[in-house]
Amino acid sequence: MDDEIPLWRGSGLRLAGYGHYYPRHRVENAMDDADGGGGNAVDAAVIGRLDVRGRHVADDEETPPYMGVRAAQDALEQAGKDAGEVDLLVFSNWTDRQFVPEWGPEAARLLGARRALAFDVCAACVGFVHGVQTASAMLATHPHWRTAVVMSSERFSRRVRPGSKGELIVGDAAGAAVLTRDTAAGGDGGLWDSMVISDGSARETVTVYPPNGWIKSQADLIKVAADSHADLAERVLARSGITMDEIDWVVPHPGTGQLHTAVRERLGIPEERFVTNYETRANTGSASVPIVLSEMSRDGRLRPGDLCYTPAVGSGWYYGGLLFRV
Repeated sequence: MDDEIPLWRGSGLRLAGYGHYYPRHRVENAMDDADGGGGNAVDAAVIGRLDVRGRHVADDEETPPYMGVRAAQDALEQAGKDAGEVDLLVFSNWTDRQFVPEWGPEAARLLGARRALAFDVCAACVGFVHGVQTASAMLATHPHWRTAVVMSSERFSRRVRPGSKGELIVGDAAGAAVLTRDTAAGGDGGLWDSMVISDGSARETVTVYPPNGWIKSQADLIKVAADSHADLAERVLARSGITMDEIDWVVPHPGTGQLHTAVRERLGIPEERFVTNYETRANTGSASVPIVLSEMSRDGRLRPGDLCYTPAVGSGWYYGGLLFRV
């Protein structure tokens, strides 16, 4: 079967730089509800204890392109690239979906990536993984393209019912990564694999329907998400012939504290190798993985040679992840 081998190992594809942006306005949570009180039965099952200390909320100026461009500028600087070198821009967003126009072309214009093909992808909170996989496929097949930017920019604060417990665990942010292709690159570094899986049977697990557009989760979310994480890990690790013990950093999309515990216990991941910024930045949708990678690259935790795995789950139902060596 084709999925028995990693997609990108040895392809010359590499995540060469990361960036992030947090909105100016920060809200500190009052921890009166830290014991898990308040909310309803679904909140108790999905959220449990309130372990988010603070979150960022975008103002009207901080649109998805505004935030995404600032994250991308940081990523390009770290990668040693100029916006004029960008061949492809993939923009991930689900919290501000609209008919037309898409956000990607505007983000490319604001970034100064004038010759880049730009478009949007969704897949909810799996959007960054989906964006990297899409960009990888296009870079690998286009004979002249070498550089892509993947932006993930979310205003999750607008997708929760005001006054709900869910409002306390979501935040706004943007993250970006620069993906490059160098066919002459040697060694075993770079992007090894990516996988995105869709499962329509679980489509009602998390929904966001009109007219209010507020997110609604089912009580079995933790089980569905943990099962998806387990299936994804088994498949990705088998394709590369490695074990979880060989991975230096697991950087998941943060759902809730309840889910983090379930995934760590299910997959046997030591807490010190399981990295999120959920407690300080909340759940930031598809931006969550790139903002953590950006923070880790800047504070020295992410070092050359480290093997990273970035699993994510999202409404639809989607799940997927990246496997790469720094």
